Amino acid sequence: MLAITLPDGSSRSFDGTVTGTTVAASIGPGLAKAALAMELDGKLVDLATPIERDAKVRFITRKDPEALEMIRHDAAHVLAEAVQALFPGTQVTIGPSIENGFYYDFARNEPFTPEDFAAIEAKMREIVARNSPFEREEWPREEAIRFFEERGERYKAELIRDLPVDVPISIYRQGEWLDLCRGPHMRGTGDVGGAFKLMKVAGAYWRGDHRNAMLSRIYGTAWRDQKELDAHLLQLEEAERRDHRKIGREMDLFHLQEEAVGSIFWHPKGWKLYSVLQDYMRRRLDEADYQEVRTPQLVDRRLWVESGHWDNYRQNMFIATVEDESEKDRVLALKPMNCPCHVQIFNHGLRSYRELPMRMAEFGACHRYEPSGALHGIMRVRGFTQDDAHIFCTEEQVAAETARFVALLSSIYRDLGFENFRVKFSDRPESRSGTDAVWDQAEGALHEACRIAGVEYEMNPGEGAFYGPKLEFVLRDAIGRDWQCGTLQVDFVLPERLGAEYVAEDGSRKRPVMLHRAILGSFERFLGILIEEHAGRFPLWLAPVQVVVATIVSDADTYAREVVQALRAAGVRAELDVRNEKINRKVADHIAARVPVLAVLGRREAEEGKLVLRRLPGREQETLTLAEAVARLAAEVAPPDSKTEIVVAAA
Repeated sequence: MLAITLPDGSSRSFDGTVTGTTVAASIGPGLAKAALAMELDGKLVDLATPIERDAKVRFITRKDPEALEMIRHDAAHVLAEAVQALFPGTQVTIGPSIENGFYYDFARNEPFTPEDFAAIEAKMREIVARNSPFEREEWPREEAIRFFEERGERYKAELIRDLPVDVPISIYRQGEWLDLCRGPHMRGTGDVGGAFKLMKVAGAYWRGDHRNAMLSRIYGTAWRDQKELDAHLLQLEEAERRDHRKIGREMDLFHLQEEAVGSIFWHPKGWKLYSVLQDYMRRRLDEADYQEVRTPQLVDRRLWVESGHWDNYRQNMFIATVEDESEKDRVLALKPMNCPCHVQIFNHGLRSYRELPMRMAEFGACHRYEPSGALHGIMRVRGFTQDDAHIFCTEEQVAAETARFVALLSSIYRDLGFENFRVKFSDRPESRSGTDAVWDQAEGALHEACRIAGVEYEMNPGEGAFYGPKLEFVLRDAIGRDWQCGTLQVDFVLPERLGAEYVAEDGSRKRPVMLHRAILGSFERFLGILIEEHAGRFPLWLAPVQVVVATIVSDADTYAREVVQALRAAGVRAELDVRNEKINRKVADHIAARVPVLAVLGRREAEEGKLVLRRLPGREQETLTLAEAVARLAAEVAPPDSKTEIVVAAA
């Protein structure tokens, strides 16, 4: 007898081999109808997979998290069949599920356009309605290669050739159409449902290599039901309205251009926003006992080789070869990160245990090569500044420093409008430096630090840095999107590679532990997040222009200049608008520019020494004396970390 154990601990017995379909039907018609796939001893598989021994089984229904990825995976197969039915001669390549959807890359002489979507979606709905079962077959390797080559599917043949020899060649049929796929799949194409939509087309190099052919990629989104799809499309509309590139143009914050791909031209207002955030972060770091440093942009290749970055990060580094008097063809690299340079400062002189923990911070300008297709406004660039810091400490100090860092990060996030965040624990990646024993030590130290600091986390397997495990701090914005910003990494490897040491209390020489940490991450990316979080309407303390003083009549121009001077003297970022325009036009312009406060002056206000304050984009307004307005606004624009009371003399 074969015993199947279910999640509730109950067990069912069967004579000989069974499938998940059989087991579900034995439990009840409701489950038989709802089950899409099953988890067999912890592995997700098709319902039709034979169960040949005692096993634990959990059935996947449409309400389970795993179902969403399967819906998207199967939708990609339906898309591929629809495309080949409508556009004979098109080759299919790869089509995975991704966050919020799926895509499939096609080889075709003429790229697809959004105008093709209506016909493709209609054909997809025909395939879904047909509800052809997904049927798995295993083929001999050479037979599979020959089959796809005879069909003109050279990309599929190449994929099969590159698979390890011990990997079975699994083919999935859906009616007469078939595809190379490792699975698993749901029962049939009907399980995809109708809550899908094709979204956009893009170019994509075969296997992500710019030396290969350009393919045509069709992106789609798929959900459990129409309600989820509608909610997602609404979120996309809101994201488009908040797009930092659009708002950046409207607020005149920055621009990008072809002559400096992946780098940002900050305009005065944008740089003011940048500087206000940086000044705030500098004050918070000073308060938290960090020592700010500055390290070189160009660093000799030899340091990157010693640190391990040359082997693990070379493809992302910008290289400069120069002829040097002392050495021909000297190879330099623009630093992609700051950590090896900070170790050089630590190593400059003999350190004592009394100096630990040493918290070394840098607003470090870094450069990393990103493919042009991966660049995205100021969110993903090639030149950026990190709010980087490295804490050199003993192993016994790791827990306390972790708790201290999480408290600082939490406070800063709250000040910037983010009340909640999630934490991911990323452990050892496949490609890494250091022995397993060192990684055991580093991961153990970080787990213990989280326990002591009360940090709850979810595991993110294999995503650690090449030198150590890390915590990733994930923010959720106003429209439900997640952003990974802060990090904390425990590193036993780099201090060893670069010879960092300190004199211990007993006089011996020991290696410090190095904690790599960032709160914002990239300033540029975080500013993009802030722009979209607030839709450009920043908290008053952060806004690049806090108040605009606008006149109704030219008779008030002289008084308006006095008001601007008084506001600026009180620390308010104020600008003057004495254009020969109607006040309604001025109001509309400043609403579009996301100015938080408008001070309106007419002839009467000039005569009485008053002004009318209006909080944009609202209509409510109040009339105040100049002294009252200056005092109130000076208090309101104070940054959240300000502890001093602002006193403004009466005008």
